[in-house]
Amino acid sequence: RLAGRKMAPTHVLRCCQRGLAWIPVIFIALVVCWSYYAYVVELCIFTIPSIGEKIVYLIFFHLSFIMFVWSYWKTIFTKPANPSKEFCLPKAEKERYEKEERPETQQEILWRAATSLPLYTRTGAGAIRYCDRCQVIKPDRCHHCSACDMCVLKMDHHCPWVNNCVGFSNYKFFILFLAYSLVYCLFIAATVLQYFIKFWTNELPDTHAKFHVLFLFFVAAMFCISILSLFSYHLWLVGKNRSTIEAFRAPVFRTGSDKNGFSLGFRKNIAQVFGDQKKYWLLPVFTSQGDGLTFPTRLVNADVEQATVTLQPEPNKR
Repeated sequence: RLAGRKMAPTHVLRCCQRGLAWIPVIFIALVVCWSYYAYVVELCIFTIPSIGEKIVYLIFFHLSFIMFVWSYWKTIFTKPANPSKEFCLPKAEKERYEKEERPETQQEILWRAATSLPLYTRTGAGAIRYCDRCQVIKPDRCHHCSACDMCVLKMDHHCPWVNNCVGFSNYKFFILFLAYSLVYCLFIAATVLQYFIKFWTNELPDTHAKFHVLFLFFVAAMFCISILSLFSYHLWLVGKNRSTIEAFRAPVFRTGSDKNGFSLGFRKNIAQVFGDQKKYWLLPVFTSQGDGLTFPTRLVNADVEQATVTLQPEPNKR
């Protein structure tokens, strides 16, 4: 009974945390809905006098709006990829690991289990990377997300604005979300500017559209500035084939840390995220190379085992 009483508040707390985590997403959704109304109704229908200008603006607006919402949706609702069962310890080894108190012996158990796994990165101390929370040997570039409470393949970061972990399964969608949100805001700011000036200088009469047009420009310009810096940073990461975590803490290989360990050259780095077929690059559909469990590495030294994995054929494309 006592245990049940303790679990009940914990369960309620987790439910509250999950509910509160949706607040940033709801905020963005409300801002986007208002921007749609303000642009389509208040600007295009009530303010712009030219029918031709209205039609052109509405066509391009809806194109950017659809791509933005589509990529945002995919980033939010694509489940993070997790390590496969082969990275879990066998039952007998798992029991031995949990009973063992000496870290050295625990590492021996992990080393034996890892001999058949495609692992090329280590902890800073050169040990096997193991998650006690998920009870799984971490594949290369995999990290535990405390917010999602799971190990995420090629984890980049946990983003509160999408209430999801950004990693192998949705990193392309996240990049496109940033790109299309930037296009959306730039288009709004550019097309609203002349009417913003006319309202500001009282060339147009005071109507209920004035507030919406003025505020629309300020909001679009503000989001443009903030998104541009984040988008530029992630484009740089894609070009280097690094995650946000790896940019702050270089991955450790057999012969030491190397911030460029996964860099294959600019074109191949881009293909790792966006795939080989350029016709799909701008669409929020999954085209990233590999399976998220193993990654090709560049030849940085005379490590025979690492060289072997580099020269292997790329994993099956999905």
